[in-house]
Amino acid sequence: MKKRKKISLPLQIIIALFIGVALGLCLQSNPKIADAYFKPIGTIFLNLIKLVIVPLVFSSLVVGVAELKDIKKLGKIGLKTFVFYFLTTTFAIILGLAFTNVLKPGSGFTLPTTLKEVKVNEAPNFIDTLINIIPSNPMKSIVDGSMLQIIVFALILGGGLLSLGETKSKPVFAFFDGISNAMISITNGIMKLAPIGVLGLITPVIANNGPKVIIPLIKVIFIVYLASIIHALLVYSSSIKIFTKMKVRTFFRKASTPFFVAFSTASSAGTLPVSMETAEKEMGVSKPIASFVLPLGATINMDGTAIYQGVCALFIAQVYGINLSMQQQVVIVLTTTLASVGTAGVPGAGVIMLTMVLQSVGLPVEGIALVAGIDRIFDMIRTAINILGDITCSVVVAHSEKELDYSKHND
Repeated sequence: MKKRKKISLPLQIIIALFIGVALGLCLQSNPKIADAYFKPIGTIFLNLIKLVIVPLVFSSLVVGVAELKDIKKLGKIGLKTFVFYFLTTTFAIILGLAFTNVLKPGSGFTLPTTLKEVKVNEAPNFIDTLINIIPSNPMKSIVDGSMLQIIVFALILGGGLLSLGETKSKPVFAFFDGISNAMISITNGIMKLAPIGVLGLITPVIANNGPKVIIPLIKVIFIVYLASIIHALLVYSSSIKIFTKMKVRTFFRKASTPFFVAFSTASSAGTLPVSMETAEKEMGVSKPIASFVLPLGATINMDGTAIYQGVCALFIAQVYGINLSMQQQVVIVLTTTLASVGTAGVPGAGVIMLTMVLQSVGLPVEGIALVAGIDRIFDMIRTAINILGDITCSVVVAHSEKELDYSKHND
């Protein structure tokens, strides 16, 4: 008897998304059912993912530094990673502004007479960000899940152990390597539940919002999604084609699982375990590179968010009848690029960044209410693009360091 071909995880997730949308539409008349019976499933799934994030990031970074075996190499890889993230984020925001200038999603949009007030956490300034990335109490940072501080502490600890020499540091590194492998094993088990978790996440969103929220803003949603897809096809495929020997088709096929997990969960940190697993076992990225580049990218790389900022800022300006000069749009590019680091690890980073962008060019902050209601729809694609950018960077950096195993690319 022939064995039935198993449905791949990305396809299972897509099927679950469609089923969730259909169920959500059916439950619009009574969204409480979706909140009561489906939302807890999604919450449990996210909690399962979140429980492995901090131990995985911390242990992977410590081990990653150890396996580099050279402090100078750590600095070189760090520089390449930062340059890649900075350039792609800048290109992303320019692309978003270009599409919005041409398609003008705010033209003909009727501004509501009253805007619902949106509460936004205070955005940290640049100096505070520099101060706060050095944890005064590392254990508190780990408990609170402050990702930037956790990353810095892991790098400092890894560097300190590396300076002791292999004999003294080997037992400690072996301990963290065991923790890292255990977290990856747990993640593999959790991901088998991804389709069920996705169903629980998407059903209440559709049930509570429905098409009535999407239809009035369908144009701005279309632009964000279109710009994001083109950014992936232009920037990421070009990076893979120019800077590596991997086939672009192979890259996107292997990256499909973390992409759809990110799209459905809208959580960069939550997708990190899947990204690391894919980069190492599917793409052939060495463990030291993956352990350094991907946790860092999940924290500071915001290509998808940058596109969202540009589109929404211009959309709000158009709705209010404000024409932004080229100089003001350049300010948006600079503010968004720098804010991607300044708001790293802050809850609701997308909304905080948009607030900073609006303030930088004198646009009314209350305009956030126009897009806040459908932020989840934006969050799905911007998170997926952020994750795709992280994986692209890991492959490019690994190739440049001759640490990309091409034997794992079987097509």
